[in-house]
Amino acid sequence: MEYRTLGDTNVKVSLIGLGTMTWGEQNTEQDAHEQIDYALDQGVTLIDAAEMYPVPPRPETQGQTERFIGTWLAQHRARRENIVLATKMAGPARQPHNPRHIRGEGNQFDRKNLTEALDGSLQRLQTDYVDLYQLHWPDRSTMTFGRPNYPWIDDAYTVPIEETLAVLADFVKAGKVRHIGVSNETPWGVAQFLRAAEKLGLPRIVSIQNPYSLVNRTFEGGLSEFTHRDGIGLLAYSPLAFGWLSGKYEGGARPEGARITKFERFQRYSKPHAIAATSRYVALAKEHGLSPAQFALAFVNSRPFVTSNLIGATSMAQLKENIGSVDVKLSADVLAQIDALHELQPNPAP
Repeated sequence: MEYRTLGDTNVKVSLIGLGTMTWGEQNTEQDAHEQIDYALDQGVTLIDAAEMYPVPPRPETQGQTERFIGTWLAQHRARRENIVLATKMAGPARQPHNPRHIRGEGNQFDRKNLTEALDGSLQRLQTDYVDLYQLHWPDRSTMTFGRPNYPWIDDAYTVPIEETLAVLADFVKAGKVRHIGVSNETPWGVAQFLRAAEKLGLPRIVSIQNPYSLVNRTFEGGLSEFTHRDGIGLLAYSPLAFGWLSGKYEGGARPEGARITKFERFQRYSKPHAIAATSRYVALAKEHGLSPAQFALAFVNSRPFVTSNLIGATSMAQLKENIGSVDVKLSADVLAQIDALHELQPNPAP
């Protein structure tokens, strides 16, 4: 396993991070515990969850992912310090697919909701602190979850970033949170968090969890420079584009139990031009004798702005293959071929 530094901290995290959003929907508690055991044995240290998980979000299952992690932690107290445990607070319901069952539609990043969210996560996780606490999406209308254009919406009210950061700072002081981060954030938002931290003497965000893959390289355009200049590293989610880049949906295949097969919600990567681009990357991987999944993950692993590549799996075979991508190194020639395909069809699935 390789390790990279989390922001400007002294914390090292594994280049492969364990994503968990299927636990409680597609994966059982036993599955989750087996995945944690195997991942840790392979040197994975970062486990990423969210109060909203599993996905798709439903009132009946909300919080199950954290509960499964919590029951594992209860059985392995001595291993808590070996894990960098991350979770996220759900934001307000500003888009149709945002969940409305978590503290209602008025769920915003104020003291009341932040405190309730964190305390709930800590209870489910059966721990008294999280290493990284993240805001799952912004407390404002912006380009998130595949929205192609800036919405230009004047929200009735958004909690000022300075106010949110002050509450998060209190969590750090209290020892409930070690570090803070953002998710599904924009360059403007990251700049505001950094400016507020400098102006008010509050903790800096250390990471941003955004989508990044062969078919979605939008992070490079405005956010990667924050990694270079300010150390705000990327925790890359959906590196396999909901499984499309593994090649398992090629030719219209719909494997039984697969996410795209089971849930209509996941259409972000299934537009015709995205499918066509995906097929080109799958073909390139096979041309070089690599599994499409490891090829796609190895590309993400190679990026200097990636702190950790958040893989997810519904089977142990998938988990082993995904973690094994850390040993796959793409040559300069292969990377040039990837860039050529990217220029042909840039970011078909933002």
